[in-house]
Amino acid sequence: MSAVSTSAATSPGKKEGLGRQLLSMSRPFWMVNIMEMLERLAYYGVRVVIPIYIAQADEIGGLHFSQTDKGIIFLWWALFQSLTPMLSGGFADRYGYKKTIAVSIVIKIVGYLMMATQREFWPFLIGCCVLAFGTAIFKPGVQGTMCQALTKKNSSVGWGTFYMLVNIGGFLGPPLAHFLYGISWPAVFYGCAIIVSLNFLMLLTYKDPPAGGEQKGSPFVVLWVTIKKIFNLRLIVFIIIMSGFWLMFMQLFDMLPNFIVDWVNSSKLVADLHLPNFMLQQNSTRGPQLAQEWMINANPGLIIIAVVLISWMVSRMRRLMSILIGITIASVGLVLSGFTTSGYICMLGILTFSVGEMLSSPKMNEYLGVIAPEGEKGLYMGYANIPQGIGWGVGSIFAGHVYDTMGDKANLALDYMAKNFNVTDVSRTDAMNKLVELSGMNHIDATSMLWSVYHPYKLWYQFAAIGIASAVLMIFYARWVKKYEAPDV
Repeated sequence: MSAVSTSAATSPGKKEGLGRQLLSMSRPFWMVNIMEMLERLAYYGVRVVIPIYIAQADEIGGLHFSQTDKGIIFLWWALFQSLTPMLSGGFADRYGYKKTIAVSIVIKIVGYLMMATQREFWPFLIGCCVLAFGTAIFKPGVQGTMCQALTKKNSSVGWGTFYMLVNIGGFLGPPLAHFLYGISWPAVFYGCAIIVSLNFLMLLTYKDPPAGGEQKGSPFVVLWVTIKKIFNLRLIVFIIIMSGFWLMFMQLFDMLPNFIVDWVNSSKLVADLHLPNFMLQQNSTRGPQLAQEWMINANPGLIIIAVVLISWMVSRMRRLMSILIGITIASVGLVLSGFTTSGYICMLGILTFSVGEMLSSPKMNEYLGVIAPEGEKGLYMGYANIPQGIGWGVGSIFAGHVYDTMGDKANLALDYMAKNFNVTDVSRTDAMNKLVELSGMNHIDATSMLWSVYHPYKLWYQFAAIGIASAVLMIFYARWVKKYEAPDV
């Protein structure tokens, strides 16, 4: 436990300064933050480009699976990555946080290597699941250490700092991916395997904090306790509500990359801001475009700049109120990001979404960390991943079908040619070239025509509606639990 003390001269209602709270953090806190940053650097080096690798119709060297296939892969990825911590969190409390982190690093390396070498659907899917399984074991060890190193007084700033450093890794991941897939797609996965292996060295830099619970019991006993303790009505209701948030949230990373490549024209943004070549993707039809991974990188970029300050500003706000406001703002941002083909509007939407994320996502982990009983911090941090698993998993199947039918430009081009030119024997990878040939339009005009005929921006409305519904339910949940919780929770 962190040796944090509050001066006797400090009144109970007074908020400590940001600098004082940062200085109160212990060595294990900072070390696991650096480990998480390295892990996220590797993870987002893959995660931000993999929708393109899996399903973009015209990606050279890509797998060229369908959007529905991509949804199936993400469903299993979500189940392994987000539901496994429900079990692994209890094991982290029982056997120690550092041991579980070490095991997870080995598994993640194997997953990256499988993804680098497998191009058929099922072997590649298994590689993704192995990576997800390793990530699932990693999370409770790191987050359990965080919970033990923080107190109620510094938890808001602590989780905000954690989120900032996580997003530094996330911010560096896209340029890393951009560089590596300039070499080859397998190089992306090999490079990320090397980066995550650096965490073996980081494990030597700090002493494992005690979990605070009883370090006894067989694996079967730990498993039984883990399953039994989730049957808490307040916990279950919170998980269900936050699942809707995560269903909406994950579309920024799962669906928006494909949407940007298909529809968003950022040439004006590139010209106005004089963006450097390393941020650009050359496009033979639209001219130089801001690479989708750099556009989405506005998300971690803003979080790095603002999340610690925002976390400090809302540290006296009820955690559930911050989550409620954040979900609402993120839902609006998601609609904005895909409302037009303008690169500027897309960027505005991503930045708006990021503000909502800063108000909601760190607070969810913080809330569960605060209400978790002593000795069960890792367990509750495992439970924290369940909403993401449910939301991401269900959303992946839903979004795959929605994007295949409403948003995938190649599929819409095939549908247009079948209805207007009676042409049906065109491959998905050649759909836009064939439409240009048949219509006599150039690529830009053909894209504008498909946009005006099929209105792909409408696909975002249903996901935003799910987010808003989660926000409304959070209002009722906050009123319900207020009588059970301390005023500072």
